[in-house]
Amino acid sequence: METHEGNASGLDLGPVARQVRALAGSVDDGQLAGPTPCPDYAVRELLGHLLGLTAAFRDAAAKELGPTTDTSPDSALPVLPADWRTALPPLLDELVAAWRSPAALEGMTRAGGVDLPGEVAGMVVRNELLVHGWDLARSTGQEFRADEASLRSSEAMLAPGDDDRSGADAIFGPPVPVPEDAPLLDRVIALSGRRPDWRPGD
Repeated sequence: METHEGNASGLDLGPVARQVRALAGSVDDGQLAGPTPCPDYAVRELLGHLLGLTAAFRDAAAKELGPTTDTSPDSALPVLPADWRTALPPLLDELVAAWRSPAALEGMTRAGGVDLPGEVAGMVVRNELLVHGWDLARSTGQEFRADEASLRSSEAMLAPGDDDRSGADAIFGPPVPVPEDAPLLDRVIALSGRRPDWRPGD
């Protein structure tokens, strides 16, 4: 279980959330229509998805189940609200604070219309921020700096093992082959079904 300094059983999403916040803050309006590694999303839909998942997993941490946690991300293309630049930073702060509570990792919760253990939900949101943060960085020509704890968590969640991976493949696509000595970030991104060398126009 991941820990946060000063909180022996909470989950610290701070590093990856700060990275997403910085990346989103540097997106130019002219980039919103650009392509992303997610085939169905332009940059605006990717940002809309980040807003939606941040709110959903904030509420999932607090077990406040309702419209934010019950809606499947596949139900419709995300719509980016006009106030997204001011809405996303405080949402990310609330997400980080919610998952620092030990209670967030206990019992069952729901996100995307799926019931799952709190501890699993924490791994999922950490992975979502990391992978979609990479998507945003790559789509807008920015550098992505992933913290190792988040990378290791995503690797553990996405790596093929004894469990059936069909659920992960349905969400991310099958893993992309990379050299065994590839950097950890490249290996994680490849496990998410993305080409680590993806560039706009590919």
